Amino acid sequence: LMPKIRVIPVLLLRDWGLEKSIAFRDPVYVGSPINAARVFNGRNVDELILLDIAATARGRGPQLDVVTQIAEEAFMPLTVGGGLRD
Repeated sequence: LMPKIRVIPVLLLRDWGLEKSIAFRDPVYVGSPINAARVFNGRNVDELILLDIAATARGRGPQLDVVTQIAEEAFMPLTVGGGLRD
C-alpha cells in the first residue's frame, strides 16, 4: 500500500500580492493570490498555506480582508500565518 502524496503549496503574501524569494531576500512580485487560489482549485491541491510575510515587521496580524477573499475562491483547507502573537 503506497502512502498518499499530499500537495500543499505555500503562498507568500505581501499586501495584495504574491511574492517569490530566496531566504526572504530580494522578493519579486509574481501575481494575484486570488488567481493562484483559482489555479490550485483546478489542480485539486490538498491544502493551501498563506504566509503574510510583512505582518510581523509591521506589527500587525494577517490581513483578514485578503484572507477572506482568497478563502472565497479556495475549495481546500487553508492555513494562515504571519504576525500571529497568540
